[in-house]
Amino acid sequence: MGLPSPFDEDADRYDRWFDRHPAAYAAELAAVRQLWPGGSRCLEVGVGSGRFAAPLGIREGVDPSPAMRRLARARGIEAVEGRAENLPYPDGSFDAVLMVTTLCFVDDVDASLREAYRVLRPGGSLVVGLIDPHSPPARAYLQQVRQSPFYRGVRFRTPAEVVGAMERAGLRDFAFCQTLFRPPAEVEADEPVRQGYGEGLFVVVRGVRLGSCTPAAGIRRAGQLRGQ
Repeated sequence: MGLPSPFDEDADRYDRWFDRHPAAYAAELAAVRQLWPGGSRCLEVGVGSGRFAAPLGIREGVDPSPAMRRLARARGIEAVEGRAENLPYPDGSFDAVLMVTTLCFVDDVDASLREAYRVLRPGGSLVVGLIDPHSPPARAYLQQVRQSPFYRGVRFRTPAEVVGAMERAGLRDFAFCQTLFRPPAEVEADEPVRQGYGEGLFVVVRGVRLGSCTPAAGIRRAGQLRGQ
């Protein structure tokens, strides 16, 4: 039997972060919206308390935490038990899949992204939101969050690492945007969303499952796309 998860023991405290930092939350949501394609059926993996799924109109979510699923359901999300590495859905089920600050918690990033690819329909998009540990605001911010029980021991992966794993899964045609050019506690209003990555703490990456594409074909490297 594993140790209790802080997401189960103190889910409400985690969820209150969004209320304590409304401008930072609004900026993150605006960045996700910029690359979110929508669709008739969409999924958030690591749905948490539903803070992103609900305003984006995503009605299905997966999360391993019962307490988080309870909060997501209160926001109208059909949240089911599951992990990113083994999604409980048939192949080609969704038009779009979202992961926001999920990959820093998973045990196997490659398996998680292969699963996201598997449940996407051809032409569907995977949108990943992440904390960029190499961005200028990251040093002070990561010192703070690593004291939190929610983030203790997690690995924040760079956009280049995430894109590499997305490519290996078979995703292509990448797009990027970024926001939070200051630590969240310093953001008061109107934080911009810009293309590319490398400056903002919060980065959004979108990749597409092309028709019959295979992981070895059609690769466009992240370094070629930076700042697009």
